Amino acid sequence: MKTETVIGGNAKVVRNINRSMILNIIRSKQPISRTKIARVTHLNKSTVSSIVAELINEELVYEQKVFDPNVGRNPFDLSLKLGKYFVGAVSIDAALTRFAIADIDGSVLGTSSIESEPKNPEEFLKRCRLELDTLCEKFNVKNLEGLGFSIAGIVDSKNLIVNFAPNLGWEDFNIGNAIKEIWPNIEIVAVGNDAKCSAMAELWFGTYKLDLSNFVFLQVGPGIGSGIVVENKILDGELHASGEVGHMVLYEGGELCICGNHGCWEKYASDRATVKRYIARKNGLLEQATNLKIDDIIEAAKNNDVIAREVLTQTGFYLGLGIANIIKFIDPHVIIVGGRIIQAWDIIYPEINDVVKKRAFYGKRKVISILPTSLQIRPRLLGAATLAIKVIFDDYKITI
Repeated sequence: MKTETVIGGNAKVVRNINRSMILNIIRSKQPISRTKIARVTHLNKSTVSSIVAELINEELVYEQKVFDPNVGRNPFDLSLKLGKYFVGAVSIDAALTRFAIADIDGSVLGTSSIESEPKNPEEFLKRCRLELDTLCEKFNVKNLEGLGFSIAGIVDSKNLIVNFAPNLGWEDFNIGNAIKEIWPNIEIVAVGNDAKCSAMAELWFGTYKLDLSNFVFLQVGPGIGSGIVVENKILDGELHASGEVGHMVLYEGGELCICGNHGCWEKYASDRATVKRYIARKNGLLEQATNLKIDDIIEAAKNNDVIAREVLTQTGFYLGLGIANIIKFIDPHVIIVGGRIIQAWDIIYPEINDVVKKRAFYGKRKVISILPTSLQIRPRLLGAATLAIKVIFDDYKITI
């Protein structure tokens, strides 16, 4: 784990930075003693004890005596205290908007969803408020400490502006102002791109015992996006558009994409592309083809539908082409894939792996791991919660 020793500066600022560092260490290493915290941070024991006392008083952490017959004085271990601070999560996509109430450890109390109605964004956010209020009432949550929103589009997270979300019809929408008008009593408001939120959720709450300091989260859905993590930080980009890998061109002169270019990756490897190929292969033999979803194709493949398996295998091939390119220009430690498509991992992964091995490594000895997400909650929804949780833990954006 990367640690930082804080030297000099305004005393209040330094203390707050140290507080964030200690709280993050408790989150990631719990249960942990004050002595171990001091050793990891290189802070003196009195500073650690003073800050821990504040955190206990704020009911962010609690201490529990560890009984060990092999030591003379039993130490107290520190862990996060749950049930006090909750955040609301809202994941907005073109078809559905999903909601969750989460505790500060990423555990989710409950979820719900409604059909998206993005044409009038302010009115739609008012409806989101009603849905979130209903969810809070259901789980007896009196107050939300913060709100996190994940959105399929290019998002300026610093200024809380949706720069461009074509599937929602939003452009230069100041969602931050709208949220603050609808939820005036909530101080913590965070907004982010859905794929970047997914990467953050995997980084904070994923269960893989791997080094995720440098990895790419690939979000496959109606489109394709990614969250790129470099040295434990989400890469944003000059125009907040990093990770828009779905619009790298695979085939010059290929199919027309919503972005205006031809041959973009998501026109071949997204869920929409997979459904389109399946319908075409069935040659009009399907009833209610307009309602067909990727889940239906995966289910058909599991029931020995040969065409469904062939179409999904082809999707694996196209995913492999794009992933090979990502490996060549990012060189990550791991690539993690999220989306409904991972339900067909046994079908798509062999094809992805075969394409990547042929196209990505140029004689590199170390093969990069490609894995399905470890998260049980939808990554973009948990990622929305993580946005708000991160503010509670890390106001000063200190990475440890």
